[in-house]
Amino acid sequence: MNKLKICFLLLFLFFGLNQGFSQAYKFKTTGLSISQKEKDKFGKWSELVPVNIIINLDTKKNRIVIYSEVIQLFEIVEYLPAEENNTDIVYSFVCKDNSGEDCTLSFITRKNQDNRKQLYVKYEDRVLAYNIVNLD
Repeated sequence: MNKLKICFLLLFLFFGLNQGFSQAYKFKTTGLSISQKEKDKFGKWSELVPVNIIINLDTKKNRIVIYSEVIQLFEIVEYLPAEENNTDIVYSFVCKDNSGEDCTLSFITRKNQDNRKQLYVKYEDRVLAYNIVNLD
């Protein structure tokens, strides 16, 4: 009986603490550029277009939402390990969009560019790159 109580207590603490570390982050975009795959390589980036869109990253709900004209909802399927090198810090997520299409979203901080932040939405045949800033 004591072992059962301890087991329940440990499970409660595990799930309670796990939920406690979930967070929501809010960003605002300042620009958008797109590249499409041509044959086996991605082509040139489009001209950077100024855009003002809100992006929410909610790890509690396992989703990322880009509030563009057509709302883009991404369900986080897998949290990839953070990567860091001399120039970048990258947080990536394997996702499914609201159409069921697989993609990878990466939040990148450019260390050598005054910690400029970007969000890359990478599909098999196209990549969208948003310049972003943190919102409080």
